[in-house]
Amino acid sequence: MRRALPAAAAMLALLGPFAAQAQAPAAPPVSVSTTTVGANLNISPKRVTFDRNRRSATVYIYNQGTAGASFDIALIDRVMLPDGQIIAVADAGDRPEAKAVADKLKSAQSMLVVSPRRVNLAPGQGQTIRLRLNTTEGEGEFRSHLTITTIPPRDAGLTAEAAAGAGANELRFQINSVFGLSIPAIVRLGEPDVRAAIENLRIEYADISPDGTAAPQRTAIATFDIVRTGANSLFGNVEVRRAGQSGEPLGIARGVGVYTEVARRTVRVPLSRAPGAGEKLEITFTDDDTSPGKLLAKQVP
Repeated sequence: MRRALPAAAAMLALLGPFAAQAQAPAAPPVSVSTTTVGANLNISPKRVTFDRNRRSATVYIYNQGTAGASFDIALIDRVMLPDGQIIAVADAGDRPEAKAVADKLKSAQSMLVVSPRRVNLAPGQGQTIRLRLNTTEGEGEFRSHLTITTIPPRDAGLTAEAAAGAGANELRFQINSVFGLSIPAIVRLGEPDVRAAIENLRIEYADISPDGTAAPQRTAIATFDIVRTGANSLFGNVEVRRAGQSGEPLGIARGVGVYTEVARRTVRVPLSRAPGAGEKLEITFTDDDTSPGKLLAKQVP
């Protein structure tokens, strides 16, 4: 039904001048009635890791929406691009720069067993998903993404009876939300080598909303690269402060990752205020993975 809307708008635009010349009476306004149906899914934790000593993990999903839904659960290979964007390997083939990155991924799909593979969740209902490492052969870091995707209900869309029940000049359609959540499932075999550096710090400006709802305002953004200098992926927290100060940071970014298929990733952190003339900023990147709290990188320009 949604596909018909642009076509109808285009037809009205084409007929508009001719209708004006003929002085046809204006059409009565069209009333649009919509119904949105969908679940609101929460997932915890946001990532899972395995090694030779840690061979199982659990993930909990919870339907905090107002509608029941069915969910598919699968391991899907995804890669990170240098700008931080994460895409499915299956979608990388059409982009040469993305394919070069995807070719470097070591997939963990064959190494992990996931159960269950499909669940039905009523509103307010949760489900535990279990993952198990079924092999410890090999060396290095492997990764896939645990992906939970909604399955559209069989009765999605309007029935003929509902469509026929629309009044004159009324357009009625139903929107069914289909979405997915994805978290990394990382397998590390061997001693982790987690090292990092920060390079290319610069200040940029953009009009962004401070909370996602307020009007956009001119905002200073610390932009820099986190460089992965070790063999393993990185995962940690970024803080931006005035150099030499230990008070409230000017900007924070938590859960910043750099995966093994990229050597560096560009990070952008909005600041609470623009740096003053001659003011230097200090950027720290702290581990939140293999050694939580350990300082991995620090830069003072």
